[in-house]
Amino acid sequence: MRVYDKDFKEEAIKLSNEIGNKAAAEKLGIPETTLYTWKTRTKQYGEIAFVGSGHKRVDPKTADMKAMEKKIKELEDVNDILKRALGFFAVSQKK
Repeated sequence: MRVYDKDFKEEAIKLSNEIGNKAAAEKLGIPETTLYTWKTRTKQYGEIAFVGSGHKRVDPKTADMKAMEKKIKELEDVNDILKRALGFFAVSQKK
């Protein structure tokens, strides 16, 4: 199985848009079905269509949401600690 880099795939898609799928596949020496697969992935995922071996395809919006949820959780934990500390000091002030 041959492995193609991201730049090659993107250029192949551009060429296929210019001269057609069959002609581009013949010119580049790749199966026409491979070219169709690359075009489908590009339509489906856009800029994150070709991530490379062993890497997960992560949507930037999803990654931002996960980062925000993590930050919210951290801030909620800090807020709970401060509430407990406030309660502790309030009790010691009454004495």
